[in-house]
Amino acid sequence: MSESQDTFFGINRLATDDDDFDTRLDALLAWEGVSNTDVQQRVEAILRDVQERGDAALIEATNRFDRVSVSNMAELTIPAQRLAEAFTGLPEAQREALSRAAERIRTYHEHQKPESWHYTEADGTVLGQQVVPLDRAGIYVPGGKAAYPSSVLMNAIPAHVAGVGEIIMVVPMPDGVLNELVLAAAHLAGVDRVFALGGAQAVAALAYGTQTVPRVDKIVGPGNIYVATAKRAVFGQVGIDMIAGPSEILVVSDGETAVDWLAMDLFSQAEHDEDAQAILVSWDGAHLDGVEEAIGRLLPTLERAEIVRQSLSRRGALIRCRDREEALALVNRVAPEHLELSVADPETWLPGVRHAGAIFMGRYTAEALGDYCAGPNHVLPTSGTARFSSPLGVPDFQKRSSLIHCSAAGASTLGETASVLARGEALTAHARSAEYRIRK
Repeated sequence: MSESQDTFFGINRLATDDDDFDTRLDALLAWEGVSNTDVQQRVEAILRDVQERGDAALIEATNRFDRVSVSNMAELTIPAQRLAEAFTGLPEAQREALSRAAERIRTYHEHQKPESWHYTEADGTVLGQQVVPLDRAGIYVPGGKAAYPSSVLMNAIPAHVAGVGEIIMVVPMPDGVLNELVLAAAHLAGVDRVFALGGAQAVAALAYGTQTVPRVDKIVGPGNIYVATAKRAVFGQVGIDMIAGPSEILVVSDGETAVDWLAMDLFSQAEHDEDAQAILVSWDGAHLDGVEEAIGRLLPTLERAEIVRQSLSRRGALIRCRDREEALALVNRVAPEHLELSVADPETWLPGVRHAGAIFMGRYTAEALGDYCAGPNHVLPTSGTARFSSPLGVPDFQKRSSLIHCSAAGASTLGETASVLARGEALTAHARSAEYRIRK
């Protein structure tokens, strides 16, 4: 083993009472999620080509970027029978684990279903809200070696629970490789149609529609910088879930959790990629020293050690704060995608947590459980967007329509108010429309 493989070059150490703490923390948290001009221009060209030429452009782009040789869309269409065969062909342990995860995710999201409602006012006017599912949703799933069946379940099951009319999945097949677990997950999650498409061209197909791929109402799911750039570009033509940044975890420890556990919790996010962020906060300096020792000791045992090493060195941190109140302030400042409260009585912390994508409570609740099978969605706001965003869920696949049904008496009463306000805005047609219904 070389020195670069068996030596840990350090994780950032910060303390809230350091003079340069704010500057150093801001630098670690900084993340520029937009793509560069070159990527944007390439994506725009692909989007325009697919919009203008449809299937022909999809076939050319797929042959080019996925290194395959197909001549028609039938070769890029994966039938339902193929999905079912992938599921039945899995080893029993994988099939059972996938089924258990799907069942838990479905059960959790069934609890999220909003309902239509209405109420009747004294004069007989009825006001309310009608909730309806989207007609069609598009699920983007990374393919090839970077295949995530859990992503299929987390994106497609809420859409299915929401009652979406048709769920379309796209998944690239670089070098002709399709992941059996991904196809099996699509079968379990109730995906209706699957196309072996990836990259910006797949986003374009879902956004604009082609001769073969139907246009969807919303596109969800993770992807590389080209996928993210394409999603940003088509927003407005279709809805999107979010523009996701690198994976993040912030762990708060009171000093009583085993240091090896905490080190591995940090690794679990750092191993995603070099830009992922793992931060541990504690007011126990000796405990932080112990975690740092565990990181150095356990890091060489990881299969993705070099990725973890770079992630922790570049964007990871062990932060010593003064007390619990300061730890909470840091939580809300960072607004992490994943928050682990590895403390006694984590429930007492909840009133103070305003910004977090998902909150993992107690020493036994590893974030990794949420990635796969706990039940709540693992598609979460990143890069501080938990300040204003929520996890993906059933409401993301539904729309709300307001209901207004005026009685004659209600129209007369409301008309008087509307008339005054409309004339105040110099919108006289508005005013007269309301005035026609005022009882004399």
